[in-house]
Amino acid sequence: MNVITVRALCLIIGYLFGMVQTAFFYGKLKGIDIRKHGSGNAGTTNTLRVLGTGAGFVVLIGDMLKCILAILFTDLLFGSRFPEIVYLIRIYTAAGCVIGHDFPFYMNFKGGKGIACTAGYLCAFHPAFIPMFLIAFLVPFLITHYVSLGSLCIYTGFVIQTVIMGQLGIFGMTQGELIELYLIAILMAALAFWQHRANVARLLSRSERKTYLFKKNQEG
Repeated sequence: MNVITVRALCLIIGYLFGMVQTAFFYGKLKGIDIRKHGSGNAGTTNTLRVLGTGAGFVVLIGDMLKCILAILFTDLLFGSRFPEIVYLIRIYTAAGCVIGHDFPFYMNFKGGKGIACTAGYLCAFHPAFIPMFLIAFLVPFLITHYVSLGSLCIYTGFVIQTVIMGQLGIFGMTQGELIELYLIAILMAALAFWQHRANVARLLSRSERKTYLFKKNQEG
């Protein structure tokens, strides 16, 4: 098995894990199709607004776990055979998971926006990403109550930290492999910004809805 095949398999495995739509299945348990309520998004924020904080927390953990488990699975399959590209294995798996979450074929390619999956990826990719993820999300969210702003800050921090750590030699890869890593990180961020394009427009016009953890459906 060559490294190109490994990359492709990581994408496929990640996609299969990503298709496990926590918000959709949790909503069905509660007797609703989450895509027909609120913003229509099958993700953590819409679940929180429609079904409450507890439901939002369940969906957040579920979507994080599916990416973490996908990465652990591909690490187990390929990590020992290709230790020199273990971080590429992880980011390809995460990219597949986000795509599977955002565009599940059995839901007519209408899923979530991939932020909780990305949070799971950051937890599994390297321990140094965990403080960045928490700070990048919590500081802007707690100040503004805009989930979208915190989500986009996560991706901005993710790309910046990936490049810094890569250039410091922490990932132990060649410059060519690092460029590949950076490009995938940038593409993942670009997808996140595209998925949040309506949110960005509302943020710029100051019409974005605020989210309060303990005030269900309260408007900002």
